[in-house]
Amino acid sequence: MWRAWAGRVSGDGLHSASCLWDQTMNLTAASRSVRPARAVSPAGPPGLSPVVELNVGGEFYTTTVGTLRKLPGSKLAEMFSSSAKACIDAEGRFFIDRPGTYFGPILDYLRSGQLPTQHIFEVYREAQFYEIKPLVKLLEDTPQIFGEQVARKQFLLRVPGYSENLELMVRLARAEAVAARSSGVLVCVVPTEENAAFCADALRVLEADKRSVIKFGPWKAAPDVKDLLDCVKMDIMAQGYQVDYKSHNEKAFSFAHSDYFYTFLFTWW
Repeated sequence: MWRAWAGRVSGDGLHSASCLWDQTMNLTAASRSVRPARAVSPAGPPGLSPVVELNVGGEFYTTTVGTLRKLPGSKLAEMFSSSAKACIDAEGRFFIDRPGTYFGPILDYLRSGQLPTQHIFEVYREAQFYEIKPLVKLLEDTPQIFGEQVARKQFLLRVPGYSENLELMVRLARAEAVAARSSGVLVCVVPTEENAAFCADALRVLEADKRSVIKFGPWKAAPDVKDLLDCVKMDIMAQGYQVDYKSHNEKAFSFAHSDYFYTFLFTWW
């Protein structure tokens, strides 16, 4: 009887040990199958700044939610608020569809207040997009942005029809580009009313010959003819065109007219 009882106990014990072993192995396998996500939920525990991996236009960055939320009210902080809908890439990183090259300087400013020293205009544009207002203000005080926004653009706002004239110049140049290596566009630049009156007869002659002329001016600002010409060249080149200008001479014109008439030469190949 003792042997029978011992056999039963031994059998039950073995059965229990086997069950325990199976449960232990299952738990171990389950624990191994759980892997931490690459991106941490933007909400995160209160007071904690979890590490976040970002994919910004194909450039990868690692930072914290605290850094991204450093300026409440900014678009960047809103992207990582608890109510925002996150866009995740195939690797689990938060994805932002913006140029990644210039996101690094944005992070550097949020981390330590460091201002960029390169690609000022591009970083300025991204700071505007993310609504990092203190950085936008600081960049506007740099010589590059100040000169562009306060000096040059304010001058061009005083030149009537400047943007429309640029578009017309490009259209005329492209229309004459068929089977040609280059094409020229004639412009007349008259800073003052007196200059405009002086050039009126020459403009009538060109119109009678059915010649297209783009007229800039007059304007009420200090910059002169060359300043305007340089602005036109800069803005057209910014569109990707290869262009230069030279003084235009016509037999029907007096020598003095050469101060106001110029040909912009677009080179295509």
